[in-house]
Amino acid sequence: MPSLTLKPGREKSILRRHPWIFSGAVAGVDGDPAPGATVDLLSSKGDFLARAAFSPSSQIRARAWTFDPAEPVEAGFFRRRIRTAIAARSPFLSGEGPGVRSDALRLIHAESDGLPGLIVDRYGEALVLQFLTAGSEFWKETLADLLLEETGLTTIYERSDADVRELEGFQPRCGLLRGHISPSPFAITENNLRFNVDIATGHKTGFYLDQRGNRQRVREFAAGRDVLDCFCYTGGFTVNALFGGAKSVLSVDSSAEALALCRENVALNDLPAENHTTLEGDVFHLLRKFRDGARSFDLVVLDPPKFAPTAAQVEKAARGYKDINLLAFKLLRPGGLLATFSCSGGVDAALFQKIVASAALDAGVEARILERLSQAPDHPVALSFPEGEYLKGLVCQKAG
Repeated sequence: MPSLTLKPGREKSILRRHPWIFSGAVAGVDGDPAPGATVDLLSSKGDFLARAAFSPSSQIRARAWTFDPAEPVEAGFFRRRIRTAIAARSPFLSGEGPGVRSDALRLIHAESDGLPGLIVDRYGEALVLQFLTAGSEFWKETLADLLLEETGLTTIYERSDADVRELEGFQPRCGLLRGHISPSPFAITENNLRFNVDIATGHKTGFYLDQRGNRQRVREFAAGRDVLDCFCYTGGFTVNALFGGAKSVLSVDSSAEALALCRENVALNDLPAENHTTLEGDVFHLLRKFRDGARSFDLVVLDPPKFAPTAAQVEKAARGYKDINLLAFKLLRPGGLLATFSCSGGVDAALFQKIVASAALDAGVEARILERLSQAPDHPVALSFPEGEYLKGLVCQKAG
């Protein structure tokens, strides 16, 4: 088997079971492995460390599949990992466990399930897959077949269009991979609410499944409040706020298509259209306009897109997060609530809290944290892979 040998002293993270091997840690490659092929990872002394997928185009030169020298990487290996991941989600799918009930959820969360680069989301009777790394691309056909066998489903739609795929040397790829599918969008159920989802062109794999529990919390906060839902996309928070008894909801997004689907989802749940308004435009600009016009709200939701995919963009992202949170605090009425989120991997929870605190200070308001929020439990975080914890949220209350 081809192998990668590390430079002296560069095996510490691997010994802690972190799955990534960066190019700067590699002393040399023995053999001529193809992109995605399995290689043995060796210490500078020649000791076995892991069995990994080789990625010659990426700064992450290899991603570990297994740390067991006796475990071969073949179909049986992937079947065991897939079966374990699906079994862990069964309570959320059936509604028997503590998770929010839904027929749409994440079945495999890449590194956190021991399958680097593989994302598998279930939407009703269809699977939506992302093959984001050389290793997952190399095993695509095997993984697709095994997933259908283990789930009993027949349809797979591929959404391998995330930017990280280009860093691996692959072009984006979308389309039907197995079976057939009804025209998009189609409806899913989440905690007694229905949502039309566009798996072909929607964000991520069609819906923000990671916000499922947080949408439930916003529903519980919303009764009798005037709500501003920023970056609303297709209305996940909007629908929950209206269902929770919000007095009014203003949904803001830059996409006319997303707002149309937001209105459709409000109607799909027979919610009062007279309590709902949509507004198309740049959120930063509109927040300033609301401030200048002395608009105010009882609950503001900030769920922006990823501002900092990597640590290199953190400084710019921090300015963006501070700007929108500062404006949101100014728009809150005394005693009002701010549910604010960051999905940027380069911004950790401690930094995000500092940014929000700085925004409150510059806005001239006193506020306190009521709750800390994170991604839904079907998006687990392996202790050896803290990068899997990307979604951070705070519920803050402005002093009365």
